[in-house]
Amino acid sequence: MMPMKVCEVCRSFVNGEEGDCEICCNALLYIPQLALKVLEELKDYEFETFQVGCRLRGSARAISELLKFKGVDYDIKRVFNDLMSTKIESLSLKRRSLKPDINIVFDLEDLSFEKNVAPIYIYGRYIKRVRNISQTRWLCKNCGGVGCEVCSYVGKKYPSSVEEMISEPLKELFKAKDAILHGAGREDVDARMLGNGRPFVAEIVDPKKRYLNLGLVEEYINKYCKGKVKVLNLRYSTHSEVEKIKQERHKKLYRAKVVLSQDVDEETLKRALEELKGEIHQKTPTRVLNRRSDLLRIRKLYDAKVILKRKNIAVISFLADAGLYIKELVSGDNGRTQPSLAEMLKVDAKVEKLDVIDVFEV
Repeated sequence: MMPMKVCEVCRSFVNGEEGDCEICCNALLYIPQLALKVLEELKDYEFETFQVGCRLRGSARAISELLKFKGVDYDIKRVFNDLMSTKIESLSLKRRSLKPDINIVFDLEDLSFEKNVAPIYIYGRYIKRVRNISQTRWLCKNCGGVGCEVCSYVGKKYPSSVEEMISEPLKELFKAKDAILHGAGREDVDARMLGNGRPFVAEIVDPKKRYLNLGLVEEYINKYCKGKVKVLNLRYSTHSEVEKIKQERHKKLYRAKVVLSQDVDEETLKRALEELKGEIHQKTPTRVLNRRSDLLRIRKLYDAKVILKRKNIAVISFLADAGLYIKELVSGDNGRTQPSLAEMLKVDAKVEKLDVIDVFEV
């Protein structure tokens, strides 16, 4: 039997003749050229750290499995990754890392490679000063975003969103493919988000720029939003904070303009609000049943106070758990929320305007 041929780099691992390598498919011989090709591909990207990986398929995988079967202690993937990382470090002065800015994955069958750029995460708070702007992109239900007569061929139910107002300047500044908004809950489309703003993390996808002054980024976003939306307290963050703000149950302070079907005196209203405090049993509101599961939620109302009372109109503040629907807390939603202000007063009640005043950190 002819001995298995090996390349010069593989010689220290397996004995054999020089020539076309049947072990690494000559991949190790091409490391200098491949490293230069990688750096050329990444020349427009800012990064400090990288990681090299590779996958085996076809003949490369078959040979690797054959070597293991024969008891040959040779890991082509480990050798290739280490040699390629060393070469890239020497050419670029970048450093390898287990949590890299860019991950480079080679296919040892045809020596092609792909790059995976780590997202950038930015934490902040946003204030929404106008109504009828959704938090995230809301695609037209009729066409799914393609464009149709129902949505005037824009593909969206609402012309803009907080997400788009923040993400568009982020995409431009970081030269990124996309930017996704992860919010700590969301306000209704017709509600404003005031006070200290709602916490969010923006996930910037495939960024070419990574190291920008966030003070200047904040200024640029706010100028772009023209007073409709404002961001504040921007800082660099991590993916773990995305999970944190989605899982935490932030208490929220609301202010609602409530219209009653008939006038009740202020003392009666105050007593009803006092009795309303405590545990609220709330089924998914009728108005959102088409997009959310019909569940029973138990939330707590911590406080409710009258700010202003004029005839059958009252401005009321509510301090409540996240996930408590304030509009239904007032109206009762035909018995789906119990207790409710309408039930306590024995008159019809509805929220005409709603603002979120504060979102408290856990």
